[in-house]
Amino acid sequence: MKRSLRALAAAGLLAAGSIAAVALGGTASADTQICDQYGSTTIGGKYVVQNNRWGTSAQQCINVTSTGFSITRADGSAPTNGAPVSYPSIFVGCHYTNCSPGTNLPVQVKNISSAPASISYNYVSGAIYDAAYDIWLDPSPKKDGVNQMEIMIWLNRQGSIQPIGSPVGNTNIAGRTWEVWRGSNGSNNVISYVAPSAIPSFSFDALAFINDTRNRGAITNDWYLTSIQAGFEPWQGGVGLAVNSFSQSVNTGGSNPPPTTTPPPSGSSACTVTYRSTNVWNNGFTAEVTVKNTGNSTINGWTLNYNLPSGQNVTSAWNATVSQSGSTVTARNVAYNGTLAPGASTNFGYQATLNGSFSAPSSFTLNGTACARG
Repeated sequence: MKRSLRALAAAGLLAAGSIAAVALGGTASADTQICDQYGSTTIGGKYVVQNNRWGTSAQQCINVTSTGFSITRADGSAPTNGAPVSYPSIFVGCHYTNCSPGTNLPVQVKNISSAPASISYNYVSGAIYDAAYDIWLDPSPKKDGVNQMEIMIWLNRQGSIQPIGSPVGNTNIAGRTWEVWRGSNGSNNVISYVAPSAIPSFSFDALAFINDTRNRGAITNDWYLTSIQAGFEPWQGGVGLAVNSFSQSVNTGGSNPPPTTTPPPSGSSACTVTYRSTNVWNNGFTAEVTVKNTGNSTINGWTLNYNLPSGQNVTSAWNATVSQSGSTVTARNVAYNGTLAPGASTNFGYQATLNGSFSAPSSFTLNGTACARG
């Protein structure tokens, strides 16, 4: 299990995220020192704390308190263009068969009404690390192995490290601005939300990040939340880094519907769509689509529909959730570009395969209303 993931680190993949702990190790009543590579214990009758030194054979030790943990020994290091050496963390839910006491996870996203969270960190200087709040999801109620979707919230980043993938824009969640990165480590997909400066403590609803990931098309409401974790990914050093306190609940019994859309303003050509290819090669292309509200009322949430010519199939997209059924393409706004005031515009893009010569779509509808061509 861990050997295959360790191979990912050897291949130079970045910020591999939390890699599994092993069997539950006991309960911490007083401070407990853990130096075992995958040692773990429980605290507060609710959470699991794990050492999880998956990326190095060097020694790492953590001191577990009644509310969190601190790193007391951090031998070894890793190149900053590769994966970190470990992910000591505290979590609720199920991760690699290790389930926290009394957890109600896994649970489907559509059944979550809120997920109140609170974290307090202690940071140190002279080390290279990120402080990450990790959220794991999967299409099945999985309690073992790698989940298909990892959400990473980077509350602090020190040194020349970066999340997996590449930046795809910015968004505002929980009253803060985040740089959004998207990619894959070869084992699971990752969306990372990176704070522009260090956040030592944070209280928020983790469901807001889950919903943003859903709105980007990475998951659906039928997926399962399996675990939520908080800790550190160190590359070099890290003694003194600590999770002072951690609180995470997942409330169910309500519903979590996807965002609704309102139609564009009435009237002739209340929207304009500009479609252009940005690069075409022998078996593929990239395209940029600009949507403009030319009406007199604000559009709150948009869905753009059109048909691609034969031989064109979308493979990836950015700044919109794009799906294709046959020749029909459906593009939906993401969290940060769903509101279009009169005269406002937004754009998204995608990459597609190409069989034959390139040609552009001939017509577009926005929330069911025909748009003019730009």
